[in-house]
Amino acid sequence: MRIVIMGAPGSGKGTQAALIVKEMGLDHISTGDLLRAAVAEGSELGLRAKEVMDRGELVSDEIVLGLLEQRLQKGGGAGFILDGYPRNIAQAEALDALLERLGQPVDEALQIDVDEEQVVERIAKRAALEGRSDDTEETVRNRLKVYAEQTAPVVDFYARKGILSRVLGEGSIEEVFQRIRGVLQIQSES
Repeated sequence: MRIVIMGAPGSGKGTQAALIVKEMGLDHISTGDLLRAAVAEGSELGLRAKEVMDRGELVSDEIVLGLLEQRLQKGGGAGFILDGYPRNIAQAEALDALLERLGQPVDEALQIDVDEEQVVERIAKRAALEGRSDDTEETVRNRLKVYAEQTAPVVDFYARKGILSRVLGEGSIEEVFQRIRGVLQIQSES
């Protein structure tokens, strides 16, 4: 199964993606992780990405799609869950074209919905724990604004394709995961 997981920054996409990966044996592909790895390597692409990320803006499609294509070509026989991409309609269309070319079309788009103030609170906690410079309150609020303007329409893109499911991302991690389990029809082993 090939899944795109979406939601505002701090909605729990990464946490829930990790649980889905564990249950279903999928590859977890996070564009945020791909970008942070490129930044840590100090490559030209990584340095360009860091400058943009530190401003709370979205990294260019060219950079992200290139990193994503490299990662998808490394394999993933059981499928994958894509976390943090696509972030706009152009990326959704480019992703569709890439996956079609690779013979790996998206099966399910999963949207995690969370209240904006809860997102700001979650990210503030994460920033304190992880020391992430890209998680200041000002940067987070800008990212939420950009999300509303650019990424939210991607939800409609997948809805029109008939592969969108929405899940309430509030409550405990386990409560949210149980909702996702129901949507993906993951069978409990217990």
